[in-house]
Amino acid sequence: MEARIITLPPIQVVGCRIEATVEEFESGLGKDAYRSLVERKDEIAGKKHEHPILMQIYPDRPDFDPQTDSFSHLLGYEVVHPGGAPAPAQMISHSVPEGKYVTFTHKGLESELSHSYAYVYGEWMCETGHEPKDYDFEIWDERYEPDSPDNEIDLFIALK
Repeated sequence: MEARIITLPPIQVVGCRIEATVEEFESGLGKDAYRSLVERKDEIAGKKHEHPILMQIYPDRPDFDPQTDSFSHLLGYEVVHPGGAPAPAQMISHSVPEGKYVTFTHKGLESELSHSYAYVYGEWMCETGHEPKDYDFEIWDERYEPDSPDNEIDLFIALK
């Protein structure tokens, strides 16, 4: 699948937030948060579907480096009640406005996901002249098999 530009309506995500670098998140914090989220998913009212979302929210700084600087990782579920029911204890609710995104499907091991991000944030952005906003997200649907070469993850990078 090639990268393409789409417009998405506003969404509301309820889940757990972690402040960490990419390395810290990948060293086990992410897997722990994912297990906790799945164990508590029935506490989240109004889930739109059963597919977790990983949203990454970056500081708006020109010198930001996700490898060495902490940023917000939000693991959650999209809900159908914008501004509606409160988030369960120790979870947050996060609103995302309507916006334009470049979407791309990563195919292969999750450990190789950085190659897809490097392509979209690097080569694709340079070739098209688009600029990223300060967040992106992944949808982990029924194709999400992180340790399988058949794994597929849809990436959505917000555009300015």
